Amino acid sequence: MRLLTTTILAAAALPAYAADSQFTVFDWAGFEEPSIFQGYIDKHGDSPTFAFYGDDDEAFQKVASGFRADVVHPCSQMVSKYRDAGLIEPWDTAKIPNFDKIDERFLDSEVFRDDQGVWFIPTDWGATAIAYNSETVPAEDVSTLEVFTNPKYQGRTSLPDSSDDVWALAYLATGTTDWTDVTDEQFAAAADWLRKAHQNVAAYWADPSEQAQLMASGAVDVAWSWNDGVVYLQEDDYPVGFQREAKEGSSTFFCGFVNVKDGPGDEERAYDFINAWLEPSAGKALLDTIGYGHTSTEAMETIKDEPAVAEGLAEVDVPVLAQTPNDPEQRQKQLAEFEKIKAGF
Repeated sequence: MRLLTTTILAAAALPAYAADSQFTVFDWAGFEEPSIFQGYIDKHGDSPTFAFYGDDDEAFQKVASGFRADVVHPCSQMVSKYRDAGLIEPWDTAKIPNFDKIDERFLDSEVFRDDQGVWFIPTDWGATAIAYNSETVPAEDVSTLEVFTNPKYQGRTSLPDSSDDVWALAYLATGTTDWTDVTDEQFAAAADWLRKAHQNVAAYWADPSEQAQLMASGAVDVAWSWNDGVVYLQEDDYPVGFQREAKEGSSTFFCGFVNVKDGPGDEERAYDFINAWLEPSAGKALLDTIGYGHTSTEAMETIKDEPAVAEGLAEVDVPVLAQTPNDPEQRQKQLAEFEKIKAGF
């Protein structure tokens, strides 16, 4: 019921956690955990008001259509869309004391930082890999991404209802490990593979809670998963494995916060919220709650010896497709093709 309730709230994309009326966060379900931004609560006596969405494209469309929030939590490849649409404004990093503790690799793009300012505060990162029932799925079956096209698992797999993640999977499965310069041939090969994988899909999950529910119920045995889906399953004592070293590789992503232009709330509270997120103590809270790593080097230092870091975030000796900003036109092409594939075309 905990998993199902979270899924329903995420799908509604409405203020489901109403608290501080002067500040609204539009976020993925699960990130409303107070321990991640405890400093904000200590200062203001309550959590922000949260509204939830299921995927990045849904969030963008809602904000572009007039949904009112103060900050949004997109992943890196979406930031250019918010900028191009004129929906966000730069952050004043002078008001963010721990900004210089953010690992530079998460800011290495003119999309995030240019001569106009800093448009994106990266806060969290994770992996996308194979989650599987370790009691029913042999380890050799998940040694390759072809598990998603294996006839043995017809009707027993789940993929994210996220264009970015499914294309990361399809590119990896067909030998492409960098999506910033994809040829027409690489795109076609990945699309063909994704159509084959679609034949095995029992359901596309909208958020990690739904993915965990699908696996916990026995509906599926194998899923292309983020770290948090694995954490939820572990909390429910489900026999879950997380294979990040399939021979073709796995993927990584990172996300953070953008400052919505003319947000309805108190602008200073946006900075209080970000500053709370960037406290070193947020690293442990983020890992325990979601299973993600933190972009702050100081925060990561506090959790470097945690088993969850070794299992879900450590470096792997296989190809890794990093979901960094890519060509917006290519991304739109992928999104359109994914919709066709889901519809059976």
